[in-house]
Amino acid sequence: MSHLLKPLQAGPLTLANRLVMPPMATAKAEPDGKVNQSILDYYAEKSEGGNLSLIIIEHSFIQLDGKASDLQLSVSDDSMVEGLKKLAEVIHRNGSKAMMQINHAGSNTTPEITGTTPVAPSAVSHPRRGSMPKELTHEEITNIIKAFQNAARRTKEAGFDGVEIHSAHGYLLNQFFSPLTNKRTDEYGGNVHNRIRLHLQVIEAIRAAVGDNFPILLRLGASDFREGGITIDDSQIAAQAFEKAGVNILDISGGFSGYMVPGLSGQGFFAPLSEAIKKVVSIPVILTGGITEVQAAEQLLTEGKADLIGVGRAILSDSKWAEKAINSLR
Repeated sequence: MSHLLKPLQAGPLTLANRLVMPPMATAKAEPDGKVNQSILDYYAEKSEGGNLSLIIIEHSFIQLDGKASDLQLSVSDDSMVEGLKKLAEVIHRNGSKAMMQINHAGSNTTPEITGTTPVAPSAVSHPRRGSMPKELTHEEITNIIKAFQNAARRTKEAGFDGVEIHSAHGYLLNQFFSPLTNKRTDEYGGNVHNRIRLHLQVIEAIRAAVGDNFPILLRLGASDFREGGITIDDSQIAAQAFEKAGVNILDISGGFSGYMVPGLSGQGFFAPLSEAIKKVVSIPVILTGGITEVQAAEQLLTEGKADLIGVGRAILSDSKWAEKAINSLR
């Protein structure tokens, strides 16, 4: 494992050195996706005091046809690097690690946002958004792999500590993994190994661009929580393949269910997923999902449900949450 990850795992199994702020879309970027003062101020506030071991920046689009929403951050061309450097510097100055989440929306967008017809593994309406996409050709898939690679290269050039590949919440890589939206009959469709072929090609391309000592995370939608969708058995197979391919940390969430699941509640409601993934991999696993109480976060760690704890909505509501939580433990 890269030396950059060691501070996240050093010391006793307590929240104080294992607290992560997961990516949460802010819709604060410029219309072209560039970093602005509003974004810098937001992350300066959230990282103040260095109480978060790791901050994962909100999902950022790798090319225009993969843009998910207005005012989304971009990592789609080299002109973005200068602003992203400022963003990494703000977080580092406050004492936290910073990683960039890179994403392609696939069919989880609209022509009004991208200016083009949404694309997907198959011409299947998106279960949550309802848009009808165009099936990707092999040439377009190759271009997307290259776009992920270039986005990761820009992330490293901007001074971030690692990069996270987004394969959750109904976005493109989730669409390839899920039988709900992947009806292909070529090498990218069918069994689990074919449905994660694109993931493995993306991981390989990114590793070639960033080298061995730059952490690669992958946010995995480990269950669609829908009939006929991704199951945890699928995700255990995928997780092992991702580890073998060179992923350093798995960040567990929902698939087409998104980050909230009807009927699931309580502190760390994705814990059954993260626990199941931990059983089959040796790399660290991040757990998020409804965690608002420090005692619950500590309990999830001591019970071995995960190696790192992601707290999103609580920090979004209260920028001092991490400071208060760690002080309460002391």
